[in-house]
Formats: sequence, C-alpha cells, structure tokens
Amino acid sequence: MQVVWRMIPSLFLLTVGLQAQENQHLNPPELAPPRGYTHVVTAMGGRLVFVAGQVATDRQGKVVGENDAARQTEKVFENVRLALKAAGAELKDVVKITGFLTDEAYIAAYRQTRERIFEKIPAPASTLLVVKRLARPELLIEVEAVAVIPGTR
Repeated sequence: MQVVWRMIPSLFLLTVGLQAQENQHLNPPELAPPRGYTHVVTAMGGRLVFVAGQVATDRQGKVVGENDAARQTEKVFENVRLALKAAGAELKDVVKITGFLTDEAYIAAYRQTRERIFEKIPAPASTLLVVKRLARPELLIEVEAVAVIPGTR
C-alpha cells in the first residue's frame, strides 16, 4: 500500500493505494429515517479529501449574507463544492460532513439547504453542532467535509 500526502490551501489530500470501489450509503431500518443525510457511509479505496471548515466568505474574505443563515448556508456549501473541485472531487464523493451553527434557530435553514443539495445524490453521514461562536462573530455557519474519490477518476 502506498500512502501519499499533499497539501492544497484549505484541503488535505490523502491518497491510499487500494482498489477503488463505490461508496456505500446505508440507513439501517433499526434507526430513525434520516432527513438530508445518511446514517452510515462506507468507502473502500480511492483518494481521501479532507476539506477544512468552510464559511460564508467570498474570495476576498468578505462575509456573504451577514445575519442571514439561509444565505450563509448556501455560500458555505458553494465554498465546499469549490474546495472539492480543486481536489478533483464533487459533492457526490462526500462521505461525511460536520456542520457548526452559532444558534439553534439556524437549524431549519441549514437542513433545508443540505437536503436540497443532496436531494439527487447520496447524502453523506452528517453531524450538526450548535457552538458558542465561530472564528469571526458575523459568521453563523461552518461546514467541513470528507470525500472519497474513486480510484477510477
């Protein structure tokens, strides 16, 4: 097995030399049906992509959607998509996301956007946390992601 680490701004890439298989998304019937996420995702082989926490900023670092949780959620997921693209990955390759919200009042907007984004592709495993604050006080939402790119790409 060959392991290779490369660093791209906001991304850590781990390439593991194993035979690639498609990711498997599982929702055991013993667990409550998930809304907008998958309980279990298995990934065999391929290239791991770790996306650092993305926030609602444009390329100049200016906050997009100040005081607007829905707009910030849209921008956060757009930034996740752009970070994945830099590594040759897509949203369909995401196996795990972790969301951080600064207020539980933002949960509905976050979930609505997440469900829409993953509506036509397998939703990743997901954890959602409400935290006291993010790195800047005007930021309401942050999302980090892990993706697995099949070895055939």
